[in-house]
Amino acid sequence: MILIVPANPLRPRRPDEHFVAEAEAARAAGFQVAVVDHDALARGGDVRRAVASVSGTGAAVYRGWMLRSERYAAFAEALAERGVVLRTTAEQYRRAHELPGWYAALAAVTPASVWSRGSDQADLDQARVALGAGPALLRDYTKSMKHYWDDAAFIPELDDAVAVWTVASRFLELREDDFVGGFVLRRFERFTSAEVRTWWVNGDCVLIGPHPDSPNERPSVEVDLESLAPMIAALLGPPRP
Repeated sequence: MILIVPANPLRPRRPDEHFVAEAEAARAAGFQVAVVDHDALARGGDVRRAVASVSGTGAAVYRGWMLRSERYAAFAEALAERGVVLRTTAEQYRRAHELPGWYAALAAVTPASVWSRGSDQADLDQARVALGAGPALLRDYTKSMKHYWDDAAFIPELDDAVAVWTVASRFLELREDDFVGGFVLRRFERFTSAEVRTWWVNGDCVLIGPHPDSPNERPSVEVDLESLAPMIAALLGPPRP
């Protein structure tokens, strides 16, 4: 197994400092570690050159910064030409990465959501009416701008079409060329406990950890893994060998 991580921009033969600990742990466990030029992958540059330092063949796992689905597909194709096969296929990545791909599988455990297929105000209005009155969060298919909460994320009332478009316009301004797919409106709900992240492999939860925004907080209730497991399995489909 090969662990692929982004290269350090200043020392391209070494892992990015954010992934050094994981790279070292992988090597200690007997895995091969390779680095790729994430910036080139993200901007749609020379993909073959971006993966040129990946040696060896066989299965690989990418642990790195987010890529657009089409960029990940090109990344996977370039690796396949070198005999390296990412365990997460391009189709699986898009399904898990973009909200319209995973929403149906997880609708029972996530806030009600609707989305548009573009960035026009008319498209957003249709989604706004479909979700109905009340507060909501705005994002695109892959990302919110939660650090601009009042300007580009939180919508106090969906019935206020002018206010909704004001938030959406600021969102588009901030996302620029990184905007993916269309607008997503998610019903606003307050957390009743600390946020956690779960890590799944072949339908099994292998790790539960704190969210990076609240590393010292712990949930007041246990995560119901038994009910989540079949949903995650249905989302990703059969595991790769």
